[in-house]
Amino acid sequence: MKTKVPIAHRFDSRDPETIRDFLAYAYRSKVALRAAPGVHYRFRHHRVDAGSFWLESLAQSTQLDIDVEPPAALVICEVLNGRVDRSSAGAYGRYSPGDVFLATLPDLPCSLRWLPGRVNVCLLDLAVLDRVTGTASAGRVRAVQFGGLSPASPALAGLWRHTTSYLNHVVLGNPYAYREPLVIANAARMLAASALAVFPNSTARWPQAIDRRAATTATLRRATAFIEEYADRDIGAADIAAAAQVSLRTLQLAFRRHLDTTPMAHLRRVRLDRAHRDLVQADPRQETVSAIASRWGFLSHSRFTARYHATYGFPPSRTLHA
Repeated sequence: MKTKVPIAHRFDSRDPETIRDFLAYAYRSKVALRAAPGVHYRFRHHRVDAGSFWLESLAQSTQLDIDVEPPAALVICEVLNGRVDRSSAGAYGRYSPGDVFLATLPDLPCSLRWLPGRVNVCLLDLAVLDRVTGTASAGRVRAVQFGGLSPASPALAGLWRHTTSYLNHVVLGNPYAYREPLVIANAARMLAASALAVFPNSTARWPQAIDRRAATTATLRRATAFIEEYADRDIGAADIAAAAQVSLRTLQLAFRRHLDTTPMAHLRRVRLDRAHRDLVQADPRQETVSAIASRWGFLSHSRFTARYHATYGFPPSRTLHA
């Protein structure tokens, strides 16, 4: 999965032709933008590009009608103020402040009427969804099918708002964190997992009998050996399942049955142990707890500290300065 140090871009213009050209370039897609004739307006755009996902804030000062060709990403919007009307594949929605929605389904165009206001947008590479669900390792193309453009419940819409706020303020606001590939990869997985939890889709299935039979200690040994060897790499549950030569459901069942945990929780524990080792060996004049935590993919310094204290009985700063 493509990861890179996030790059921030800002755009601010009052010229309609410049705005249209910018949007076509920014989204690598054909975008038709219409305002009322003779109306002068301002359009502002701020993006943090992390490679596998983009987090954006957009604001404008008039009524815009926008037609967008099929995007090559999952596009999730949150209205901050104003109103957005969306039409896609026969589905119509009207969204007000606090509402969260999919702009469209992958490979389908959409039309938007955006009244003066501000929105947050997340664009998520579809390959991240494939890796989180295991469909990439299964050799299927675009196996995740979304069954609706609105969240399954208001509480789940709140989950999405919390996730993006957390990433913006805790992860992308931490200079130690956002420079680490594991942190950005974990952030992408968090967004994908939240999107799959928030919007109805085809991935929720009960384990089948074949999964139960394959969830053996041999499967667990292959999986844990892979985790131990590649804990410093961008790996997820789907990669672990492929290495163990089982389905993602079988892998999850094996970890639950034999270790009473999940593959990703086990990976986090291994990474915590590696961070502990680095803290023991580090020179406190040259290293910090935040830098070491970020190196091992922990998104939040405070959560890392709490988890470390719960595991080892004392804070990581004591280990570093011992």
